[in-house]
Amino acid sequence: MVTSDRPVHPYRIGEAASMLGVSADTMRRWVDAGRLPAMRDEHGHRIIAGAELAAFARELARPENGEVEGRSSARNRFPGIVTAVVLGDVAAQVEIQAGPFRVVSLISRDSAEELGLVPGAPATAVIKSTNVVVERR
Repeated sequence: MVTSDRPVHPYRIGEAASMLGVSADTMRRWVDAGRLPAMRDEHGHRIIAGAELAAFARELARPENGEVEGRSSARNRFPGIVTAVVLGDVAAQVEIQAGPFRVVSLISRDSAEELGLVPGAPATAVIKSTNVVVERR
């Protein structure tokens, strides 16, 4: 692991929340519960040291039961809701709204039907290299 004597960028609550993919309220609750240390800047805003945030991010990413087989990284999984499905003879175009992201995938018609992909269904877009895999909970 590389370390440095330079001070690491401090993150405001909103920035830290964005980095971890959670809401600012969740980040505040973690700080208030003592899970993550924070201090106040000269304006009274809570800030989190970069090194502390990095350590906390590693802890969050650690699997609870020690299993890692079959898991994907959080950055390539986009849970959301199916907003459109266009069925063709062989293929289906599936559109998922995952937070602020609109993800469109082309999958086989059989897969779309087997997964029950219809507007309103919960689904997760899994990004792998140049492919988007769609899965249901």
